[in-house]
Amino acid sequence: MKMTIALMSVLGLCLGLQFTANAQSVEELMKQDWANLKAYQDSNSKVPPVTSGENRVVFMGNSITIGWLRTDPAFFAGKPYLDRGISGQTTPQMLIRFRPDVINLHPKVVVILAGTNDIAGNTGFESVETIFGNIVSMSELAKANGIRVVLSSVLPTADYPWRKGLHPAPRITQLNGLLKEYAHAHHCVYLDYFSAMVGDSTGAMKTELTYDGVHPNKAGYLVMEPLCEQAIKEALKMKLRD
Repeated sequence: MKMTIALMSVLGLCLGLQFTANAQSVEELMKQDWANLKAYQDSNSKVPPVTSGENRVVFMGNSITIGWLRTDPAFFAGKPYLDRGISGQTTPQMLIRFRPDVINLHPKVVVILAGTNDIAGNTGFESVETIFGNIVSMSELAKANGIRVVLSSVLPTADYPWRKGLHPAPRITQLNGLLKEYAHAHHCVYLDYFSAMVGDSTGAMKTELTYDGVHPNKAGYLVMEPLCEQAIKEALKMKLRD
């Protein structure tokens, strides 16, 4: 019995040390590669050159973007679509990796879906104006490199499961309004997911379209897909200009 207790104590100590080491390694990784530039480094190196007539599209975003590929891969199959979403990311992180993960892939269109994690405070508090400014910077970088821009609205949510009590709906509405105005004034396409997915006056997403109030389920992505395809078609028709 005493030996069993001793073994359990040793096992518990080992597990505790392993957990501490894993936490430290994650923290160290964040210090060394805060924007996660290495996430797609290998994949980007294997992307072939753009072929004649190819309408390549890069999807830049967070867990909602990468979750799309995982939840409904059929949407991407057989299309010149590259998904470059990273879970949990905020707009300053995306701005840092915008060149390797978008510009250097030479798409005709970039679909930017960003901002909700900033509002959730994933990398600290940011004003709506700062979030908007980061998205504008991505847009301007894209246009300066001959890439057409689709600016997606932030999806509706009334609360964040990992950071409850922020009441994000008014800030989401404010950010979406700024994005819509900018898109119309600066030759971008505004992709309005919000209006199709909001459920009630609280700003929550329709319950049938989400599994946690923030991230779409497959039904949610099925609502988003035709809206996105239409936005891409509209963007491809646009002539490049400032």
